[in-house]
Amino acid sequence: MDALVSPLDIGPLDISRCARATGVPAKTIRYYESIGLLPPPKRALNGYRRYGGNEIETLRFVRRARDLGFSLDEIAKLLALWRDKNRASADVKALALEHARVLDDRIEQLKAVRGTILALAERCHGDRRPDCPILADIATGTDHHIMRAARKSPRPDRGASLNNARGDSPARPKKRK
Repeated sequence: MDALVSPLDIGPLDISRCARATGVPAKTIRYYESIGLLPPPKRALNGYRRYGGNEIETLRFVRRARDLGFSLDEIAKLLALWRDKNRASADVKALALEHARVLDDRIEQLKAVRGTILALAERCHGDRRPDCPILADIATGTDHHIMRAARKSPRPDRGASLNNARGDSPARPKKRK
């Protein structure tokens, strides 16, 4: 679709054309419908979904918010604010600033992870020998740079993924015979 065409000028589209017009895969559109982020579309007589300008505009909004890193819960709040013509812009700003704070926390975690990876790479000989401190560290999870970054996280779901959040036992490297 041409970027200059208003979504409201677009006639009903089937899901594949809607996906092309919005940049949101058809499977994701169905998912957004299933969780209530997008209202169920009208159906043609043959039962196929038909998306009009409002749905296309909403999907473009959601895609842009996802591109900016907002979670689906945050997007639901943004959509409610977007649809509320009597909203206070202060509410939108507060949500955006909180998201920026979360991004700052994540950036700090990623910097710590990067530092750990560089330190491990520095300790690795990078030759034909099988011993490798990088693999040994991944297998044992003994590096403290990552653990410190994860503990600093104010949101347990953010840092926990860096510390084996599923509780999997660490993989052991195979011994060569």
